[in-house]
Amino acid sequence: MKFNFQNNIAIAIVVMTVQVSFAQKRDGNIGSEEVTVVKSYSPTISDAVKISETPSLDDDGNTKKETIKYSIFSFPVASTFAPLKGKAEGVEKSKQEHLYNNYATLGFGNFQTLNAELFVNQELNNNDYVGGMFRHLSSQGGVKNAELNADYFDTAIDLTYGANYNDMSFNLDLGYENQIYNWYGLPADFGSSLAPQDRSDLIFGINPQHSFNTYSIGGRIGFGESFLSDANLKFLHFADTFGSAENRFYVRPTFKFEVGEQAVKTNLIVDYVGGSFEHNDDKSNTQAIKYGYTNIGIQPSFVMLKDDWTLNLGAGIFYSMDSENSKGSLYVYPQVNASLKVVGDLMIFYTGAEGSLEQNSYQQFADGNPFLSPTMGDKTTAGFIKPTDKQYDIFAGLKGKLANNVSYNLKASYLNERNKALYRSSDYTEVITNEPYAFGNSFQVVYDDMKTLSFSGNLKASFSENVTFGLTGTFSSYTNNFEQEAWNLPTVKVESNLDVNITQKWFTGAQVFYVGERMDMMQNSTNTTTLSSYFDINAHLGYKHSDRLTGFLKANNIANQGYQQWLNYPVQGFQIVVGANYKFDF
Repeated sequence: MKFNFQNNIAIAIVVMTVQVSFAQKRDGNIGSEEVTVVKSYSPTISDAVKISETPSLDDDGNTKKETIKYSIFSFPVASTFAPLKGKAEGVEKSKQEHLYNNYATLGFGNFQTLNAELFVNQELNNNDYVGGMFRHLSSQGGVKNAELNADYFDTAIDLTYGANYNDMSFNLDLGYENQIYNWYGLPADFGSSLAPQDRSDLIFGINPQHSFNTYSIGGRIGFGESFLSDANLKFLHFADTFGSAENRFYVRPTFKFEVGEQAVKTNLIVDYVGGSFEHNDDKSNTQAIKYGYTNIGIQPSFVMLKDDWTLNLGAGIFYSMDSENSKGSLYVYPQVNASLKVVGDLMIFYTGAEGSLEQNSYQQFADGNPFLSPTMGDKTTAGFIKPTDKQYDIFAGLKGKLANNVSYNLKASYLNERNKALYRSSDYTEVITNEPYAFGNSFQVVYDDMKTLSFSGNLKASFSENVTFGLTGTFSSYTNNFEQEAWNLPTVKVESNLDVNITQKWFTGAQVFYVGERMDMMQNSTNTTTLSSYFDINAHLGYKHSDRLTGFLKANNIANQGYQQWLNYPVQGFQIVVGANYKFDF
């Protein structure tokens, strides 16, 4: 068994917390609540919060006033005047917009793009409700110079049943998602050593299509008056079309206690992942490659308030069991943060040190990069899945408001991680009997111990009720222990968005983002490859025909750049989608 103690202070905090956590906290009755969910195709309004301003008085000009007494000679007067009763002046109220329970969206675009959504929600009685969501997005190729099929499909359906009672609420969710992609990213010099006809025959024989299927069931339960505040649980089954399969289950209850005048919050985590890969890259294995990890953690914390200071003291203790190798490891992490109101809400200083054990899974890796190899590595690292030890993240920053309608957040952090997962291009040959992902057109996962120094900033502004603006930027520097580079991690990322309500009927918006250079390397090459930086511009225009019907026009990659998000994977050029959104009730 391996013991990793990152912070002795964190251990002391946990011991004190366990010793004093006895009294049960009683929360107020939250009552029943009726919730109506609506998704409108309109631009998002920034959540910048207005500042309450109180004008100051100039006391120098407020001289003491003389006391003046008034008196009159009163005498009775006969009168027949009868005043009328007062009547409040009527105030014209604006008509409140009706909120619909359901909506449907349908859009079509070039490259035979189809975007469809349907959301329905129905109340069964005062407490119970059911809902469902269907989503589909697909496109037929359109990638310039791609020699293999580049189509993709993504279809998902989610169902939910829930209830809200005076002292309890819960919901049960079911989900299914099917994703179809193609490994179309052949290396630039692929087949250069072959005769033209042999190269053509080789490419013609590659069937790059693969798919992922995800089944899920989960739910949440919350209590109004109980030391068990709430609990979340979920089960996922993930599989591909090449014999790889994975199961994941986690449960995360939250407990709350009172110790004196302090409330102690404790999160428990039980997270299991296990699966197998049928083959490695060259099918040299005789048995399936299996993996399995169970992480059990406890995270107690409590908040201290004094003047303008807010201090959150906590810690995390995790025990990770590697079932395939019969090994266990204990991890202890700091989870402490504090904030100080320097100038009220105009400037708040915050700092902290936090760490955690993060579970990795094949399903998460495939979501991050859909062109991942179904073996996740070469013959020596296939099926290599293990958790990331996020030892500590030390950060400090300033946040607040520059004006009533402008908020900001500046942050610097230093992150230390062990077993940080990185995507890197896979090895390849040009043998016709290869699997369709073994021609330099897939990615593997490698692990490294890394330190990351980053600076980030965020600005949000609401110039009026009709104009909102946002800007976010992150600058990072990486230090690796084993790998040559921080594969496929950019040093610079900048994103900006603007949303405008032109009239009561018309609205528009735009998004611009920039991603800096990244590094990659194929195993059968001794030289690293630099992926060029790129920027993208997206925009939309909408017309609200009525409170039910809204038409829209979306344009993506307006600059028509065939940049590579991943090595050898250029994206589609200029894309345009026209469609409508319709809201309704049953």
